[in-house]
Amino acid sequence: MRGSEQPMCPRFAEQRRRMVDRHLKARDIRDPRLLEAMSSLERHLFVDGPMRNHAYEDRALPIGSGQTISQPYIVALMTQMLELRGGERVLEIGTGSGYQAALLSMLCARIYTVERHSELARRAKLLFDQLGIRNVVCRRGDGSIGWQDEAPFEAIIVTAAAPEVPRALARQLALKGRLVVPVGDRDHQELRLVRRLGEERFEGYSAGGCIFVPLLGREGWQE
Repeated sequence: MRGSEQPMCPRFAEQRRRMVDRHLKARDIRDPRLLEAMSSLERHLFVDGPMRNHAYEDRALPIGSGQTISQPYIVALMTQMLELRGGERVLEIGTGSGYQAALLSMLCARIYTVERHSELARRAKLLFDQLGIRNVVCRRGDGSIGWQDEAPFEAIIVTAAAPEVPRALARQLALKGRLVVPVGDRDHQELRLVRRLGEERFEGYSAGGCIFVPLLGREGWQE
C-alpha cells in the first residue's frame, strides 16, 4: 500500500518494523496475516503532519475533533480478537483516522464503517480513495445503533467506549459472529469480546483494561 506523501519512506519503514517487533510480537500478537498487514500499512499517513514522527510509537495520537488514533498494540489486539480469515463482512464503529478500516481492508472481504464527525469521515474517505482502498464503505451517522440495512456481520469492532454492550450491535452479528467493544465508565473500560451463539444467546470474555474516547449516541453515552 502506498500513499501520496512520503510513500514507503525508509525511515518510517524501519520504525514500522520496530513497532511490530517490540510492541506486537513481544506482547502475544501472533496472527501472521495481521502482523504482515501492520508491517506494511503506513500509519504515518493517517496522522497529521506534526505528529507524523510519533506515528509508530505505541501510544494514541490526536487526530482532531476530540478523537484519537488508537495505539498500535490495541489496534492489533482488537483485530486479532475478531479472528478474521479473509471472507468476512465487518462493521466498524468509529472510522476516525481510517487506520483501523484500512488495516481491516487487508484482512477481510468488505468493511462498513460509521463515523459521527463529518470532517473525520470526509478525510478518511479521501485517504481511502488516494490509497486505492476499494472494499471500505463509509457512512456518517450514529454508530451506536450500527448499520441494520447491511446486517448481519461476521465481525463488529467498536473503537469508542460504551457504558454497556450496545444491544443493537450484538443483534447485528451473524451466528458465531464476534463483537469487540470497550465497556465501562468514561475514564476506564474493559475490552470485551461477545460471540453470538443463537437468537438471544451470547457469550464473551474480557481482554483487560483500556481507555477510549466515549461512544456517543442512542446506545452509547449522551452528549
